[in-house]
Amino acid sequence: MLAFAASMPGGRCRSFGGMLLAGRDAALVNGALGNVLEMDDLYRTALLHPGPVVVPAALAVAEETGASAQALLDAVVLGYEAMIRVGRSVGPTHYKHFHNTATCGVFGSASAAGSLLGLDEDQLVDALGNAGTQACGLWQCRLEDTMSKQLHNGRAAQSGVIAAQLALHRFTGAQQILEGPLGFYTGMCPDGSPERLLQEPDAPWLIHGTSFKPWPACRHAHPAIDAVLALRDSATADNVSRIVVETYADAVRICDNRSPQTSVEAKFSLQHAAATVLLRGAPRLEDFDVAAAADPVIAGLRDKIELREGEGFSRAYPARFGASVRIDFANGNSVMKTVSDALGDPENPLAESALAGKARMLLASAGYAAAATEDVICAALALAEEGQVADLTRLIR
Repeated sequence: MLAFAASMPGGRCRSFGGMLLAGRDAALVNGALGNVLEMDDLYRTALLHPGPVVVPAALAVAEETGASAQALLDAVVLGYEAMIRVGRSVGPTHYKHFHNTATCGVFGSASAAGSLLGLDEDQLVDALGNAGTQACGLWQCRLEDTMSKQLHNGRAAQSGVIAAQLALHRFTGAQQILEGPLGFYTGMCPDGSPERLLQEPDAPWLIHGTSFKPWPACRHAHPAIDAVLALRDSATADNVSRIVVETYADAVRICDNRSPQTSVEAKFSLQHAAATVLLRGAPRLEDFDVAAAADPVIAGLRDKIELREGEGFSRAYPARFGASVRIDFANGNSVMKTVSDALGDPENPLAESALAGKARMLLASAGYAAAATEDVICAALALAEEGQVADLTRLIR
């Protein structure tokens, strides 16, 4: 992606890699790279990750238009609202085939970009119509070793920006792109709930319900990771005869991989996550790399892990991401832990210090020195006070 970015024409917006690109191209690059480590945010009942779509789109348009930090933050809130509301309405069958972050993300990026561009109501309808007609992202990429998932995020960010920019010039879009007879719900959401889209218009902003990932793995693996961490002091891998992980059906369907071969596969393996945590403790980025996937000790423990669907967890999902882990020992004893809400969910939140710690880890992995890392964190937090968008974007490299 960075090599592709280097081939793009120049512009005024900063992308990862330190390049200056046109806003829509910066949104593509930053969106594509925004979840490559599987540490993006999540909204559970929408089953999507707003951050790597809405934030790159808003940041690019804010930088290109010289918008204030307040306007940027407002746009992010509005983008989250639109993206999450669509995501909550699409239904479970949509998620089986489509990547919600991509298909619903175009509505979030278009809303954020439209806010920053000052679109009037008719223009915003056009922007959303043309965003929706670009909604795409098939899950086949998850079954193969591809980079397409990153393309989904980047294109969702870019497509919304382009739709908003076109609307600024009175380029029209379908007004009934969602509910029309040939629209989004009819074509892609056979068991969707369109009525959910506009429910509780005066409720608190949905951005407040966002979850933050503490661990660099698929979110479906996180409740099991939390359970194993809680049991680790009472278990050692050398006397384990079996580990039973019980969780909701989607987690088993998506993350049942006893023999991951790549880093991506390791992040989408409940067996690898549980084995690694029992052996190594709180997971780090390197615990899901190719070397960790090939580690014979981890592989041996993965073979002792049994996955099961728990009906109670499936009934609570997606409002709650839960799991239980039982470790059976060779002497016949067992220990068990149940987690109803993964760490980082609103019911089980990460402390602000932990969020800052996560930022430091990610920035360090991107090559930032300690002092530069603190500069980025301070510039981001300052946006809510007297900070400037340029103070943050100039630190992207």
